[in-house]
This record gives sequence, C-alpha cells and structure tokens, in this order.
Amino acid sequence: MGRGKYYGKWRRAGEELEAAFYQQGWAARIAYALKLQGGLYIDRRDFYLPLPVTKGVHCKLAFISDLHAGPLTDVRLLQQAFAAIAAFEPDVILFGGDYVSLHARHMQDLVKPLGLLNPATPKFAVVGNHDLWLDDEHIARCLQDAGVQVLVNQNARLPAPFDAISICGMDEPGVGMPDADQTFAGAGELRLLLMHSPLGLKHVAGHDFQIAFCGHTHGGQIATPGGMPLVLPPGSGERRYARGLFALPDGRQLLTSRGIGMSDLPIRLFAPSEVHLCHLHSVLDVVEHE
Repeated sequence: MGRGKYYGKWRRAGEELEAAFYQQGWAARIAYALKLQGGLYIDRRDFYLPLPVTKGVHCKLAFISDLHAGPLTDVRLLQQAFAAIAAFEPDVILFGGDYVSLHARHMQDLVKPLGLLNPATPKFAVVGNHDLWLDDEHIARCLQDAGVQVLVNQNARLPAPFDAISICGMDEPGVGMPDADQTFAGAGELRLLLMHSPLGLKHVAGHDFQIAFCGHTHGGQIATPGGMPLVLPPGSGERRYARGLFALPDGRQLLTSRGIGMSDLPIRLFAPSEVHLCHLHSVLDVVEHE
C-alpha cells in the first residue's frame, strides 16, 4: 500500500473483488470492441502568456491524465493517446496522475506506450489518489525510469528557450499532503500548476499561476448526452469544474481533463477520453492572432 489517506477496508475489499472479477482485462477488451470505452478526443488549445521569447516562437505542451492502466482500460486506448502526443512533438509533457487501477503492477501496461515518446522531451508528473492508495513509490520509480520527473510539492523550470516557465506540481489534494507554499517556493514568474484534481484550487488561493492542469473527474465517466456528469468521484472539488477550461479570478485559468482510462466500470458514455495538445504563445503574438 501507498501513503494515501482514506483507503478504508471496505474500499480495499471492493477493489480486490473488482480485480478478481475483471482479471485478464476481458471486460475492457469487449467494451473497446463495442466502442464503449469512449474513443479518443484530441483537445487542441492556444494560450497566450507573457513569454519573453521572439515573436512567433511558442511552446508546445501536451497534457494527459488518469491513464488507469489495468483490467478496466484497454491498452489500445492508451497507445492511441501516446501516439497522438508523439505526433504532436511537444516541448514538454505533463502527466496528471492515476496511472493505474487496482494494482501497481499494471504500470507494466504503460511501458510500451511511454516508449512512443521522445526520451529527450522534458516530462513532469504528479501522483493521483489511486497511485497513493496502491504503491506510489513503485509507480514513481517506473515513471522516473521512463524519464518522467515526479513532482511532490515541488517545481522545476523548463529548459531554454522556455526557462521563464516553472512547472509546479502539488501533491494529491484529497488523499495526499498538498503544500502550496512549498509547491511554489522559488518558482519563476510564469507558473503552470499541475495537480491531480480541481479540489486543489482550495489549497492555492492567494498563489499566483497562469494555468492549472488537472484531471481526476473523468468528466463523470458516464454523463448525459450533453456531457453533464451524472456522478463525480470523491475529491473532485466543485462540480462546475468537472471538465473543460475555466476562467478563474486574477486572470488565472483551469483546464480539467476527462482523462483516458476508467475506474470501477470499463465503460465511458458521453464522456470520451481526451488528450490535450496546447500551444503556449507569447503575448507578442496577440495582435497577429487577432
């Protein structure tokens, strides 16, 4: 077990039953074949930041969250998502947590997809509640072996020419030990906040950042035809931040991903998996953009 809080005996027993029932991934394969795993949506966005770079130069950022490797998520969906990121050729890749479901050994399902990524691309990650409940140390080692830097209330600057940008990774806000002061300590003026859940917003009030990236909600995983989540997982924070891009006070923004994989059930309805491919432009390009 990991260091996550609130992993009670009933939750543990329920997941043990799930693992036994869904073993070998039979349900995920059937659901994928029947197109009940939601497919893959590519979310493309442009952001304008006070980047001190030459006009026309922009940073390509990919964000992916909630992979949930294991018997509930068909590995072909994971491979599609990573292939989309690789084709984008980003300058930086962010991972939003929850890499596995039901057992940490399912990190082995991510070895091949992670291998699709350019090893030279800077990669940063935070852990999710499932990672903390299972074995966050093993999961972090696997990510580090794949060239992914795991941030736990830490920040790191991007290499030049984007070294004005700091990636600030906060520990899981619901079951971990988030520390916003430590997360932002020593960070540059341009701060991209990486956290697992929108619940993290309650911990970062009063701290400056430009964009926050998070997941956890799955967009409900099962939603109405209009995309309204029916049920959100505990620790999701305010329901209004369940999916999409939001304007926050003081010019900050929040991007909540529906993520890739599944938990509890091997299906998605009206809440398709998504990967985010973003262009971070300099404000010098605003006039040209308009």
